[in-house]
Amino acid sequence: MMELQLTAAFLNAMVLQAGQAAIPPATGAAIGFGLAAIGAGYAERSIGSAAVGAIAEDRGMLGYGVLLTVIPETIVIFGLVVVFLLQ
Repeated sequence: MMELQLTAAFLNAMVLQAGQAAIPPATGAAIGFGLAAIGAGYAERSIGSAAVGAIAEDRGMLGYGVLLTVIPETIVIFGLVVVFLLQ
């Protein structure tokens, strides 16, 4: 419990410096969007390779492959929407 209190106090001191946020909101949004895009790319890599293998074996899996490959991209689209709403 003591470690949790020390960590919370450290984070509180790091976030608030003289009443201002240590990281500007736009920078935080950019970092969040960048991490979401990296995560989506990482997920899409695995899904895309599996989809290509499935389509190579059975041509009827094309629709499922495209659908499952597009799903991670929605995270990036939502991130773009949030970035434009914050501006």
